[in-house]
Amino acid sequence: MASRVIPVDPFDLVIFGGTGDLARRKILPALFRRYCAGQMQPGTRLIGAARADMSDADYRDFVAQALDEFDTAHGHTADQRAAFLADLHYVTLDAMGDEGWDRLAGLMSRDRIKAYYFSVGPGLFGPLAERLHRHGLADEGARIVVEKPFGRDLDTARALNRTLAQHFDESQIYRIDHYLGKETVQNLMAIRFGNMLFEPLWNSQYVDHIQITVAETVGVGGRGDYYDRAGAMRDMVQNHLMQLLCLIAMEPPAKFDPSAVRDEKLKVIRALDPVAPAQIVRGQYRADGDKPGYLEHVGNPASTTESFVALKAHISNWRWAGTPFYLRTGKRLRARTSEIAVVFKEAPHSIFGAEAGRHRNILTIRLQPNEGIDLDVTIKEPGPGGMRLVDVPLDMTFTEALGPDAEDVPDAYERLIMDVIRGNQTLFMRGDEVEAAWAWTDPIIADWEAAGTDPVLYDSGSAGPEEALALMHRDGRRWREIRT
Repeated sequence: MASRVIPVDPFDLVIFGGTGDLARRKILPALFRRYCAGQMQPGTRLIGAARADMSDADYRDFVAQALDEFDTAHGHTADQRAAFLADLHYVTLDAMGDEGWDRLAGLMSRDRIKAYYFSVGPGLFGPLAERLHRHGLADEGARIVVEKPFGRDLDTARALNRTLAQHFDESQIYRIDHYLGKETVQNLMAIRFGNMLFEPLWNSQYVDHIQITVAETVGVGGRGDYYDRAGAMRDMVQNHLMQLLCLIAMEPPAKFDPSAVRDEKLKVIRALDPVAPAQIVRGQYRADGDKPGYLEHVGNPASTTESFVALKAHISNWRWAGTPFYLRTGKRLRARTSEIAVVFKEAPHSIFGAEAGRHRNILTIRLQPNEGIDLDVTIKEPGPGGMRLVDVPLDMTFTEALGPDAEDVPDAYERLIMDVIRGNQTLFMRGDEVEAAWAWTDPIIADWEAAGTDPVLYDSGSAGPEEALALMHRDGRRWREIRT
């Protein structure tokens, strides 16, 4: 089953922050892989723009080094690589001034799609949008891609939305969350709405609870300055985990259409109950032997910023009333894993007696590192000696089920960038959706700031604070193990 690649018409893509870490690690390798796959037509122009003084040749050397370090594609030829690099241009540009804008305008075509990737800090979003408009680069064929963080709270998100709306229509704004580009996340919608098996059971009558986990083994690393101002709640829960929650909980849209899908996601956010302080745990990883802790990483010995969050949320609507959603994310945990676990209720009566034990069906959607889907089912344990029950997974690991084609599945950035060019906003956040997420998040942050409590400490390489385990235990439940 060969994957089908549909070429897109030639386009112009400008990467503001074209020499930055995100461009080097993710954006440029993603574009190269799409080029090698045949999705980008001859004549497409890729333009890096940043303050560094470079020529086109210098930038091509820079990108070649980035591909050497971060490209994971296999099977491309030297001719493909040379042709890709030849399509690259560079403009030395001042986002806050006038330098370079006339040259950029001279490079852009007037009769094709123009995408502007804001791979810069949010403080430059407004100035970039204003200058694109001033120099005639914000016409109907223009689209802007905005990286998180999209605001720091509701007020700043609203202000940023207003600024961008002065120069671009909402249909031209693509607020990117790379989690939504993952193959398994999109498969979540296919599983729910493409199979009669699951959708009738997808409600509080049959689902006991849902767990969403995004665990990382790394610390804050070189992001200490940003992270200490943001914390896990702003950096992960308000966007990544919120988006996963919306997809797992939303009602079936009338059709697979950007507006319809995002309308249903917005309803989920607006139906979320406030989270009481007793239903949230904040943690901070501590030093472990010769491994520095969070305080050492951020260089702020008085920091009370959290590197871990676990919380219990409820959605007040007919489908999910009474079903808790447990969310957790953290750094320096035991293993790198992202998964959604839908834990179904036990059978109302066991004909096998108490000695058979308690058993539940669990549907697990694994987002990383080994993408796939498991469904735990209860069967008889093989062998004589009575009816002994055991839970076994029906495993659909993509690389095993789909064969070599699964290895060639585009990564999140590849898919999302091509969606921008195609004009498909389904997997991007809408302005009102972002504001609704902040409206739910802000009171949670305000509550703990008012209380003045410090995050609880946890060991690096653990599953997080003991208090997070208690959050589940007092409900008679337990977190799924964070496995290596």
